[in-house]
Amino acid sequence: MFTTPPRLQIRRPSPTTTEFTVTTRPPPTVTLHFLRLLLLLLRLGLALLTILLLDARLSQSGLLSAPSPSPTPLPPVLPRDLLSLDALLWARAGVHRSPAGLALSRAAAAVPLPVLLPVAALALRLLARRAHAEESLLVMRGLGVQTRESSRDYWAPGAATRFIPTEKIRDVLVNEAFRGFEVRYYLVVVVEGEEDLVVVFPGLLPRRRIVEAVWRGARECLYEKREEKTPVL
Repeated sequence: MFTTPPRLQIRRPSPTTTEFTVTTRPPPTVTLHFLRLLLLLLRLGLALLTILLLDARLSQSGLLSAPSPSPTPLPPVLPRDLLSLDALLWARAGVHRSPAGLALSRAAAAVPLPVLLPVAALALRLLARRAHAEESLLVMRGLGVQTRESSRDYWAPGAATRFIPTEKIRDVLVNEAFRGFEVRYYLVVVVEGEEDLVVVFPGLLPRRRIVEAVWRGARECLYEKREEKTPVL
């Protein structure tokens, strides 16, 4: 529901520039936006629960300073700076002293720390993964091409990009390889002075129909429009 098979989107900002994007993100709808919001809230809730459970267990192990178990109520006034350390400690102490916090502490005490640490790390890693993937090829006549691969994690900065100037591009080809018992076609850029081919859309590896469409469009934008047969290495 939140992903689709890799599909192609083509954008032409100018007559000499074309962007080919392969994505698994489904077309936007009102229902999908609502479901994504629910998924985001669920992710945040599970991530917060994992952090609180880990904090409670580390406090019990003495690796973190544990809030005082005294029933003395917290100061009624929240610190003015909500992003300050005092405000965080105030909120942490309030959570630990609440009925839910006490139940969480009892649950954390039943899990050995060597088991909890890797499980919590794995849970946070999975919760930070994007539901969809996106890769693109930007072709600029007279300048070159730029490949872009979006990060699969929400916390990772930006996207991985590479620009190849026109004078370094020897050719743009369609290659084929075996993936298990299946033949897969993928787009490559032959770069002058490099032994390895630059694979376009390396993570998604879309179907042959998409690969050939991008190959034709990329060559038309880079060079002149002319009919060519798809070369397969």
